[in-house]
Amino acid sequence: MTYQQTIDYLYAQLPMFSRIGSAAYKTDLHNTIELCNAIGNPENKFKSIHIAGTNGKGSTSHMLAAMLQQAGYKTGLYTSPHLKDFRERIRINGEMVSEDFIIDFVARTKQLSDRIEPSFFELTVAMAFDYFAQEKVDIAVIETGLGGRLDSTNIITPILSVITNIGYDHINILGDTLGKIAFEKAGIIKPGVPVVIGEYMDETKPVFIKKAKEAQSPVFFPQDGYTVSNINSSLYQLACDITSIGNNHTETFTLDLNGLYQIKNLRTVLCAEGVLLQLGYNITEEAEKYALANVKKLTGLHGRWDVIGENPAVVLDVAHNEDGIKHLLWQLSVIRNRFEKLHIVTGMVKDKDIDKVLALLPKEAVYYFTNAQIPRALPAAELQEKANTFKLEGNVFKDVNDAVENAKQNASPKDLILVCGSVFLVGEVGAIK
Repeated sequence: MTYQQTIDYLYAQLPMFSRIGSAAYKTDLHNTIELCNAIGNPENKFKSIHIAGTNGKGSTSHMLAAMLQQAGYKTGLYTSPHLKDFRERIRINGEMVSEDFIIDFVARTKQLSDRIEPSFFELTVAMAFDYFAQEKVDIAVIETGLGGRLDSTNIITPILSVITNIGYDHINILGDTLGKIAFEKAGIIKPGVPVVIGEYMDETKPVFIKKAKEAQSPVFFPQDGYTVSNINSSLYQLACDITSIGNNHTETFTLDLNGLYQIKNLRTVLCAEGVLLQLGYNITEEAEKYALANVKKLTGLHGRWDVIGENPAVVLDVAHNEDGIKHLLWQLSVIRNRFEKLHIVTGMVKDKDIDKVLALLPKEAVYYFTNAQIPRALPAAELQEKANTFKLEGNVFKDVNDAVENAKQNASPKDLILVCGSVFLVGEVGAIK
């Protein structure tokens, strides 16, 4: 098969969560284990860092990968979903996996795939592990897809586990309380392996402490270990001071991931870096600072408060659940006086708690309702109808690019256009750099 035929096969033949939702989710690790057994258990042939969480795990994964890469380590990075190109999911030192490797891997595993019928995600995880093993990476940063305990990535034994935060998302699969969701995420904690918990709440901290104690794993809470001050946020950059409470040492950081919510991810990354230093990794301050200021350049990350236009400003953000939208509104509250009118282009998927998100959105904004071109997307007209009950007013557009273009025509040079609500919607915006 050609590369395009191979990708078409992956999309058409394998159940894909991003397209059809929970019907594609497998409730055990059997297929992933069988796939990896058949290709020589590549998951055992490289060191890894495992990252879970409701929000922030993508940014945290890219920050850590950038830091390790800049420190001179051959660094694999597995994340999902992709925005534009399937190959974004699997990278080494920022470079996407080759088309030839994907063609070869799918051909090698097709007979087994036809028999066991893995999901799209299960096959992709095995593909990433095989690639990292063949390329002999020094370390790979592995982001979970959904949850943790039953996530396909959870067949690895990492040197470090990271759980960024817990919020309400995928409650039909992970549970309807923060404690239940935390239990699923805590499933990545392995015996004796240190774990960093980026944020906790009263309902979640005991879950993590109990699991870490059972696994005899050292547990770190950067929320308690670092304070943040002198925050300076612009459209393109975020600067702040971080003080380590343990030694009262303060450092200044400048991030190209400029959403205010990245401050929380930065604390998590710095704590994780401290554990890596204890494990013998050599990351100089120079490498650390350069990496954090150039994450997009080093790893290819996009879609996190991603400014793609000016006069009017056009910003993309993949925030798509209650917790993510709250962080986005925090950002807007800080910069709101720099802009005249707010225009929000939005589309969502059917299986999110849409009412909770709509209840948070500002009523004074002008809305442009649309939907991603996937079966899982909520039709724009239905979203408009739901939004109207929350006094959110706007028109319907057939796709996100039509919506953005209309917003640009309606906006003055001093306005702000924000595209959010779905990773897949952001991925279809044609102007992504």
